[in-house]
Amino acid sequence: MKISSTAFVENNLIPEKFTCKGKNINPDLNFQQIPPIAKSLSLIMDDPDAPSGTFIHWVVYNMPPETSGISEGSTPPGIQGKNSAGENKYIGPCPPSGTHRYFFKLYALDTTLPATIQSKDDLTKAMVGHILIETELIGKFAK
Repeated sequence: MKISSTAFVENNLIPEKFTCKGKNINPDLNFQQIPPIAKSLSLIMDDPDAPSGTFIHWVVYNMPPETSGISEGSTPPGIQGKNSAGENKYIGPCPPSGTHRYFFKLYALDTTLPATIQSKDDLTKAMVGHILIETELIGKFAK
């Protein structure tokens, strides 16, 4: 399974357009080689370099397994959980200082999950024992 974007290359800078300094919209994401036995997909975008601990930028789950990606600036299929700002949506990179890494983690699951999941922690717990395969795309940004 693979996740990629036409907006940036692995381990390179995420364009300003997708950050708090730009339009604060999500970049396009492309999903490939989803296992045919997958029942749903989940996506977590986070920043492990945040000074007060990992900052959650985006939580999406119960995306249909035939989802081939998420278009730029769009609402993804599935359910969006809360980010660290307490909102059920994408929030772009906005590091207070230095260069931070942003992980887009894609999971193929053998089940659909309860619609009651609110946070990354809830999602992570619910996925235990159900992850068929996972992959990630890393981008960077500095103000």
